[in-house]
Amino acid sequence: MASLVRFFFVTLLLLQSLGVFAAVQVLVTDQQGQPLEDAVVELLDPANLKFVEKKAEVKQQDLTFIPFVSAYQTGTSVDFPNLDKTRHHVYSFSPAKVFELKLYANKPEAPVVFDQAGIIALGCNIHDYMQAYIYVGDSQFLQVTDSKGLTIFTDVPDGNYQLKLWHPWQNADWVTQQVQIKAGQVISYQLAVTSQEKPKKPKKGFGASYTP
Repeated sequence: MASLVRFFFVTLLLLQSLGVFAAVQVLVTDQQGQPLEDAVVELLDPANLKFVEKKAEVKQQDLTFIPFVSAYQTGTSVDFPNLDKTRHHVYSFSPAKVFELKLYANKPEAPVVFDQAGIIALGCNIHDYMQAYIYVGDSQFLQVTDSKGLTIFTDVPDGNYQLKLWHPWQNADWVTQQVQIKAGQVISYQLAVTSQEKPKKPKKGFGASYTP
């Protein structure tokens, strides 16, 4: 834990040197105090919502979805490019977005519009081990923690927000609490998760030799 604290303060000094010390920072750790990657952080002010269009994609590469967890605002169009030499069949049966991209190579004709907030579990009908998640939130202030468990928001107005946290392997539904945000603030939060492991491609065989 001491090494994590040292790392965190070194990070703050680096941010200060880069001129972004006034940013709002959220550090998420697991129950052992280790940085938690792939946790979604949403800062929601229902009275101050604005749609911010961003380039969005979940690619298939090396028979894996990349990224494992992504977070986009409601109304975002997401591309699903296939960079593999085999075709994929991407689908979701999640209530927030049911869709299917039947066997294809390269890039589907049109992106998928995610028009309802919620959590979408992705799969591939050809490669059953392929798994990923898209968190769709209403706020424009929406990020996924990096390998250091950190998110940095540089454009959040001061005010009262709902802080929403979610991770695929947490022991409960997403966590929500009221927070008062001020520029330069650091928020630390701990989530109990069952694992930090991502789905892995089998070393041999399964689906790897499938061709168009």
